[in-house]
Amino acid sequence: MERDVADEDLMLAYRNGDAVSFDRLYSRHKGAVYRYILRHCRNEAIAEELFQEVWMNLIKARERYVVKAKFTTWLYQIAQNKLIDHYRRQKPGAGSGLKTDEFEPDDLTARVDEQPEQQTQTGKQMAHLFHLLDQLPEEQKQAFLLREEAGMSLDEIAEAMEVNAETAKSRLRYAINKLKQGLTAYDSE
Repeated sequence: MERDVADEDLMLAYRNGDAVSFDRLYSRHKGAVYRYILRHCRNEAIAEELFQEVWMNLIKARERYVVKAKFTTWLYQIAQNKLIDHYRRQKPGAGSGLKTDEFEPDDLTARVDEQPEQQTQTGKQMAHLFHLLDQLPEEQKQAFLLREEAGMSLDEIAEAMEVNAETAKSRLRYAINKLKQGLTAYDSE
């Protein structure tokens, strides 16, 4: 089965010239990496550009790849660095480019058997969740998205963010608490 081969082994095979291994890595991780980037920048055109840059960086770095951590930790470090570079290139005072009204949560569509009222409520809750994500400090947002989009453990989040495990745990805890508070307040309205 395809999942039996570890990502790290696939990347090593790709480093050694096996293009099929790259295709397998790309297929496994393209969706989660794209969503991670899109949830940060909330702009599809920018997300697509950064997404391509992440994979181009991976291709360029393949000859230097050495297993030091999980492949996903390395991949999301590349993605995080691309996001940081993007924000640094923006003009001062231009803001982060995060605009909730431009983001359509099409991957979070309501179930077909839900009533229209339930679909509307689900859509409103998701829009509110995205708004709450936008309000989080960048470090907390990154920790949360690395956990939710990449399925990373605390140690992997710490490594990807280049902080110690306690700092990663704290950022994640604060993010979750703020999101829960915001959703609880929304639900009680």
